[in-house]
This record gives sequence, C-alpha cells and structure tokens, in this order.
Amino acid sequence: MSRIPLSVLDLAPVRQGASASAAFAESVALARHVEALGYRRHWFAEHHAMPNIGSAAPAVLIARVAAATSTLRVGSGGVMLPNHAPLAIAEQFGTLEALFPGRIDLGIGRAPGTDPLTASALGRDDPTTGDGLPAMLDELYGFFRGDFGADHAYHGVRAVPALGNEPPIWLLGSSAYGAKVAGRRGLPFAFAHLFSQANTLPALKLYRELFQPSAALSQPYAMIAATVIVAKTDAEARRLALPSALAFLRVRQGKREAYPTLEEAEAYPWTAEERAGAEAWFAQNIVGDPASVRKQLDALLEVTRADELMVLCAVPDAEARKRSYTLLRELHV
Repeated sequence: MSRIPLSVLDLAPVRQGASASAAFAESVALARHVEALGYRRHWFAEHHAMPNIGSAAPAVLIARVAAATSTLRVGSGGVMLPNHAPLAIAEQFGTLEALFPGRIDLGIGRAPGTDPLTASALGRDDPTTGDGLPAMLDELYGFFRGDFGADHAYHGVRAVPALGNEPPIWLLGSSAYGAKVAGRRGLPFAFAHLFSQANTLPALKLYRELFQPSAALSQPYAMIAATVIVAKTDAEARRLALPSALAFLRVRQGKREAYPTLEEAEAYPWTAEERAGAEAWFAQNIVGDPASVRKQLDALLEVTRADELMVLCAVPDAEARKRSYTLLRELHV
C-alpha cells in the first residue's frame, strides 16, 4: 500500500440507545488513538437533523479534539458554507487557528448536509443548490485577510480574530463542480469517493487539468475519502459493517433513526430487495481482512494517484472502530 498520508473522517456516530455525549467522548478517544498511530488529520463532517450523526457543529468538535491532542491536524470535512455567514465561519476558524496554531484545517463544501426544510431553517437561501459558493469563498478570504476593496459592502468590517489567523482552506467535492472551483483557485481538493465513486476519476482529472498555482499550492494536491473497514477476517469485517449497510438502506428509505447496533443489524429481518441493496453497499466500499483491503486500496490509489487517503470507518462499536484504524495503519508501515 502506498505510503501517502492517512487521515480520519468522523461523523461522531450516535448508536441506538446511546447519547450524543457518548458519541463525542468516543470521537475524542479515537482522535487520541489515531494520533498515536501517526494519522495526519481528523476531520468532522457537517450534518443536520440526522439522529445517527452527531457532527452538526464541526467547529465545536474541532476545539474539543484539538485540545485533547497535540500533533494531529483537526478540521472540518467540511463546513457547508452556504449554511452559514462567511463572517461567522472566519471568526470561528480564526479563533481555532489562534488557539491551536498550525493544526487547523478548514474544509469547505456546498451541499446542504440535510433535508430542504432543515436547510431553510439554517437560513440557507436556496436549499437545493450551492451555486453561490465562489462568491461566498471570496467573502471568506476577504474576512481572513482584510483586503476588501474600498467599494466593497464589507470594506469596513474587521473579522477579529480571523485577521492574521487563516487556516489552510480545502475545497470538498463529489462532482465536477468542486473540481473546477478547487483547480481554478489553486486549492487542495478533497473528493468524496465514499458516496460518489462514479465521479472520482473524472473529477480528479478535471481538477489536475484546471489547476492554477496559488499562494496555497504550487501543484495539485488531491485527497480522496473512502469508507474502509478492516478486521482480522473477511467474515468479521462484513459482520462489523452490517450496521452501516442497514443505516444506508434506512436513509434511502427516508427513515431517520439512530445508528443500528451490531445486534440489531444481525437480527433485522432483511427482505430480498434489502439484501441486494446491502450487497451493493458492500461492493461500493472497502471491507475485508488486511490482505483484501490492501489489494483494494492499492488498486484505488493506483488509478486515482491520490496524494492522501481519508478514511471513514463506519462501525458503531468504538473499540472495533479503533482496531480497524490500527489494522489499516499496519498495512501502511
């Protein structure tokens, strides 16, 4: 397996019968664990109104995890910028950068991260699109750098403590749109391979073709995020991943419930159609013993030429999650 950096994507999963407090404590413990293993980053996604996902406020979780670690880069994967005022994000992440200099990443996306009604409640102008992202990025940079032109509406606004405390900004994407924005602006690009496999290669190709050197980067830097679950045997890995397959199906069915436990997933009365859906989920993700996972990752990294791999280990059991990250790291030695 290629020796590119390994990183973690965390949703702070909330298990059936467990609390958000427990989920957050598990995220802190996981961050300490992967830091000791040598992982580079630990990012939190932004999702709203989803009982199985605790990461609704990435900046708050970033502060907690950064305070509990010392070398790990901690960031958002990502902040959905159209859900927020750019000034508020500049203030939040400027504060984080001031508290933890050189350890914060600001990953930016444009998806709602929720349903249209909740997106509207968040104040999003149009819950269905993020087409205003480039203009919002311009505002975000303006607040961090204090370089709005004299005729700009926000020329007199001082974003304290964002000024002088700008963390690295990443562009997240799952399609050609994000690839174009990231490439033309010379930003590092994080691609959501975990749910957009068909778009991975075209988007990365487009990003590299359109890349313009910038103050942030002299050459393209692409990270792919993938779901990876490793256990001692294929059978055990599939067993541990079963709750994730069930959670995926429930979302597809419009059901919003806490993350199923392993026992719940094993006892679930799967229909033939649901079993087919679960098998499709397994086929799209990387699940298996170390040898199988190595083979799958080698193939993925060869075709994508990714500079970094970010892994979501979608396992509800916290200890099994840590073991999976350990086994993955051992493949990387």
